[in-house]
Amino acid sequence: MRCDSLWTNARLATLAADRDGLGVIEAGAIAATDGRITWVGPAAEAPPAARSIDCEGRWITPGLIDCHTHLIHGGDRAQEFEMRLAGASYEEIARAGGGIVSTMRATRAASEAELVTGALPRLDALIAEGATTVEVKSGYGLDLDSELRMLRAARALGAARPIQIATTFLGAHALPPEYAGNADGYVDHVCDTMIPRVAELGLADAVDAFCENIGFSRDQTERVFAAAARHDLPVKLHAEQLSNQHGAALAAQYRALSADHLEFLDADGAAAMARAGTVATLLPGAFYFLRDTHLPPIDALRDAGVPMAVATDCNPGTSPLSSLLLAMNMAATLFRLTIDECLAGVTRNAAAALGLAAETGTIAPGKSCDLAIWDIERPAELVYRMGLNPLHARIWKGQAA
Repeated sequence: MRCDSLWTNARLATLAADRDGLGVIEAGAIAATDGRITWVGPAAEAPPAARSIDCEGRWITPGLIDCHTHLIHGGDRAQEFEMRLAGASYEEIARAGGGIVSTMRATRAASEAELVTGALPRLDALIAEGATTVEVKSGYGLDLDSELRMLRAARALGAARPIQIATTFLGAHALPPEYAGNADGYVDHVCDTMIPRVAELGLADAVDAFCENIGFSRDQTERVFAAAARHDLPVKLHAEQLSNQHGAALAAQYRALSADHLEFLDADGAAAMARAGTVATLLPGAFYFLRDTHLPPIDALRDAGVPMAVATDCNPGTSPLSSLLLAMNMAATLFRLTIDECLAGVTRNAAAALGLAAETGTIAPGKSCDLAIWDIERPAELVYRMGLNPLHARIWKGQAA
């Protein structure tokens, strides 16, 4: 059958789960029709096409996926960066009124249009490196109107650029000042008012929370998860970043799409994640930026068979990173992930962390034709280099974009 488009004379890293390693096909080709992949294999066996693109021996991977970002926010926190350099800890900055609450004030003061305008340069940086899907969280509004405005702004990013945006409601990110000393009351508001309204408007693809000693307790987080379940929304979790609150095991109990950060994850938590199919999303940008020294338990995750994603955690306070290529380099250098693990982490496993494994993340028939074409000699270059972008072309839904 004749296809719309054929990318040929390419080396493919399909990342297909049924192939070893990166799923390499030398001298390969990819056929697509109506924005979806219809055939993948050796170029010599390719179907006829209305349009053929000679890739001149370049490598093709799936389009990259950033599965954990906070792209939408007002202001920045460069001043806190200076404080941290002078020795202040993340907890000290938060307790002094900085941190998430300072971004909350700037975000509440911003219009939807201003939030979109502020986020576009960060999104464009990801697109320029081959990203075709990006997750965007709320969580800096911390009241109903501001959280809805953030989610609408996130959806607007997908209308402004050729990219898939997955939105996550993160109302349980921090305690707003109007609920000081009343965390349970705020969690009631998240569960009884915010989540039902977000679900009614269809603005979120998932619900997240910050389960931590400076965030919300395990019991409070479980209430958020139960509310999400009542509205048929999958869950994710910021877990075990600063301490072991056993949030990852709770996330697994609710069959969470992912548990993220995980520096203080224990073996029981890793085993629970493996049983539930919950992805471990590693965020080396935050580890680096906070000058952390407590490594996530990579060997325990490997031993348990937990799939590992890698993301930027792009946010104004603890990971102002808008490069998946650099995130991979950090994951390899700081966490000792292999090349194959890094590339799977920003493609196949990142798609799973968003509940999109059936749609994208690998080069396979039936998937969206989301591709990144690279001027490289071997895939390791995508992880090895710092500050050089070797992207030749980005394909989203079968079109150069």
